[in-house]
Parts: sequence; C-alpha cells; structure tokens
Amino acid sequence: MINRRTSMQSLVALAAAACIPFAAQAADEAPDALIKRLSADVLETIKADPALRAGDMAKITALVDQVVMPNVNFRRMTSAAVGPKWRQATPAQQDRLQAEFKKLLMRTYAGALAQVTDQTVVVKPLRMAAGDTDVLVRTEVRGKGEPVALDFRLEKKPEGWKVYNFNVLGVWLVETYRTQFAEELNKNGVDGLINTLASRSTMPAKAGQ
Repeated sequence: MINRRTSMQSLVALAAAACIPFAAQAADEAPDALIKRLSADVLETIKADPALRAGDMAKITALVDQVVMPNVNFRRMTSAAVGPKWRQATPAQQDRLQAEFKKLLMRTYAGALAQVTDQTVVVKPLRMAAGDTDVLVRTEVRGKGEPVALDFRLEKKPEGWKVYNFNVLGVWLVETYRTQFAEELNKNGVDGLINTLASRSTMPAKAGQ
C-alpha cells in the first residue's frame, strides 16, 4: 500500500502528463475523444521541450494559463477541496484560495514534468448514456513497470466538457487535498489555509513533488 504523499506525487505527475495540452475543443466533442486527442499530444510536447521537463516555472505557468485553465472548472475544484468552509469565505478570500492553490499545483507540475519519459495513455471505452452531463473517463498510463489507472471526472458545460477532478491509484485529487486542508482550516481558519498554501507554493520544486 502506498502512502498518502507518494499517492499525491504520482497522481499529479501522471495527470500532468495526460492533461497539460488542453487546447480549445468543439463544444460537441465527446469527453473520451477529448482526453484521447489531447493526451496523445501532450507527451510529445513535454518530451520535445527541455524547459518544461526541467521545471521552468514561467513556461509552465504560461502554458497552463493558456491551454489548461480554459478547460478545467478550477473554481469547482478549489471549492470542493476547501469543503464547507468555502461558503464561509469572503469573495476576496475565495480569490486568494484559488490563486494560492493554483500556485501550489504549478509547483507540483514543475516536479512532475521532469518524470515524463516513454509513457503513453490509452483511453478505455466510455460508459455514458445519452444526455449525461457528468462522466468518468478511464485511462491507463503505460510505460516502464505496471500500467497505472488514471481517471478523469468531466462535466458538460455550454462551451464543452470541463475536467474537475482526477484519480490515480484510487486516490482522487480533490478529496486528498480536502483532507489536508481540513486540518489547517480547523486550526487556523480560511486565512490560515491561505497562508499555508502561500508558503508551500514558494518552496523550490523537486522531481516527484
């Protein structure tokens, strides 16, 4: 059984490999087709760019801002990770939480990208009924060693499908962060969590974090 820290490192590293090159997509593109198309492109993008693999934060941040964030419901992801206390936060605090959470994930991306080598992503058949607006897209990351399951939760919006959570090895990103955040929120409140996230996001990125 892997520990929580290893789970989070693996989760974000693999999700980085599968998610980073989200480009503008047609509103009617199926969610599994979206993941298949984009995950096929991302690995080549990372492998071909030494700066991304080396953890160039400016380049990673620019890339994520331009091509990832438009295809992720990051507000939903942040609010779910914060949990019930999100509704108690002021609009200014909510903005800070999103900004600091994003910085923390960018730091994790920087370490994760250095791990991309010979991986490929295989999308499994989608179980989806007509009219579904919330789906699970299951994929498998293959490379050296045993294949690793990587699942995505997407919701249908007027402009297309948006990712709002992902899972590696049975560990969901949002739920894992919610557990981590809850302790800080209970001790020091929303401002305490903001300060903790800010301090963590300024630490140097390392491979595997």
